[in-house]
Amino acid sequence: MSASEKAKAVAEQAGGKVKKEAGRAVGNESAAAEGAATESKGDLRGAKEKTKDAFKH
Repeated sequence: MSASEKAKAVAEQAGGKVKKEAGRAVGNESAAAEGAATESKGDLRGAKEKTKDAFKH
């Protein structure tokens, strides 16, 4: 996994988790849903990079 893509994946996961939890804490379901979507996007980016790495070796 390239370092920049890994960093993007981790940043998306962390940012999404923060937004999701903050949205839940204040009762804003829209923000919580956006955060969950961003977190999932980061998960998918990480999985994609791991798959690419698996086929390189």
